Amino acid sequence: MRANQFKSMDYGWMRHALALARRAGEEGEVPVGAVVVCDGDIVGEGWNRSIALNDPTAHAEILALRDAGNHLKNYRLPACKMYVTLEPCAMCVSAVTHARLYQLVYGAPDPKTGALGGAYSLPGLGLHNHEFDHLGGLLADESADMLRAFFRERRVPADR
Repeated sequence: MRANQFKSMDYGWMRHALALARRAGEEGEVPVGAVVVCDGDIVGEGWNRSIALNDPTAHAEILALRDAGNHLKNYRLPACKMYVTLEPCAMCVSAVTHARLYQLVYGAPDPKTGALGGAYSLPGLGLHNHEFDHLGGLLADESADMLRAFFRERRVPADR
């Protein structure tokens, strides 16, 4: 999808997700952030916390879905939309499918593990009874730059 096809409110929600991603990076986690929006309000948010929580499932998307489910007192979120800074992996795409979100918007594509077309398309397999719209590329450069800077910093020799 072209950047000019996104609405102004989409940019605001993605900027919030980017702020959460920055928080993850500051905490030493891979900088990914996610927000769940319903009826114009944030009902859930999360940032990567796998290291801090000793939990391989503590991806930004999963934590945002948990927060939204607790907030709305429901495990189904059909009136909700997620914004996430990086194309989700298979685990997160499956969680979004089971939560029944109607749409997911992501920033940077992930050609190695992205499950919405970056590496492969999990929804494209047609194995689930729920489908959701997904759009990529919103503030992709900002998302990708944050990830590149994070990993570049990790690769610098300790003796610099």
